[in-house]
Amino acid sequence: MVAAVYHQAICFTANEGVRDFLITSSSGSLKMKPLLRKERCSLRQYVNCVKYSSKSSLCAIKPIFSSLSSTNDSRRTVRFIPAAESYLILIRHGESMWNEKNLFTGCVDVPLTSKGVEEAIEAGKRIRHLPIDVVYISALIRSQMTAMLALTEHHCKKVPIIVHDETEQAKVWSQIYSEGTEMQSVPVIKAWQLNERMYGELQGFNKLETAERCGQEQVYKWRRSYDARPPNGESLEMCLRRAVTYFKEQIEPQLSSGKNVMVVAHANSLRSILMYLDKLTAEEVIHLELSTGVPMLYIYRENQFIRRGSPLASMENGVYAYTENLAIYKQNLLDEVLDEVSL
Repeated sequence: MVAAVYHQAICFTANEGVRDFLITSSSGSLKMKPLLRKERCSLRQYVNCVKYSSKSSLCAIKPIFSSLSSTNDSRRTVRFIPAAESYLILIRHGESMWNEKNLFTGCVDVPLTSKGVEEAIEAGKRIRHLPIDVVYISALIRSQMTAMLALTEHHCKKVPIIVHDETEQAKVWSQIYSEGTEMQSVPVIKAWQLNERMYGELQGFNKLETAERCGQEQVYKWRRSYDARPPNGESLEMCLRRAVTYFKEQIEPQLSSGKNVMVVAHANSLRSILMYLDKLTAEEVIHLELSTGVPMLYIYRENQFIRRGSPLASMENGVYAYTENLAIYKQNLLDEVLDEVSL
């Protein structure tokens, strides 16, 4: 009951453009009182949880104000701080030129088609209001193009900067010395471990022609079984070992520290990561289909990954209603926009 009321209050404020409501109880019924704009909290003020009695405990959106905290009623007010959450966005790259030709691509470095460019931009629109602190990409251009195009749509307008740390000289030469400029940048970290599964001697061949030549059953086994390897290539199990190891050692600590992360990679490296996040079996993961250019959202809370599916289109309110913190984030963003308009 409490969670439902709290969620309803947040979604209503997000839809109606009114920042804060105070939920009160009278004769067993609920009332929602909008707070005046001059009473609304700043971005850094807290959210309170108001308890009314031992028989009724109701959560409310109530900022800390001197005018409200000095009231002499029988309510007992306690400070409520939501559990820390981080957001993980996963995106398979947009359509590549070899996807279009139905060729085995693997680790061959092929760029996006015009359709792939459009998919990347649309992915950016879907996540444009979600916070992003750091981006991880593979070493392949189709992943990099997708990430950069998606970030051009982000509301923060920060500049994505690829981090070059291959050598000490690369680190020095790519150093940003302006603190202000660095604050307006999003670090983009490139990792070969996120590359597509290496398809060995199949790379460059048409998938249908290969199935006709080698047999559909054999090609299906190479493509979709967990531990079967194409000739001189990687199995999904081998791809999983490198991708998940990198995720656990490099990306998960960022989420634990409160950073919001976007990962743009490939069908099989993302299948590997999803197997880890959703605790899928080997049988389940081989049937997992991932569309090009469609974001997937996870919430990281208390060392757990909570799957939220794909965010809705950029103008829909539903993307912010997945969690309390996301809803509050939208409210803050809306207020910033309203303040800018009023100026």
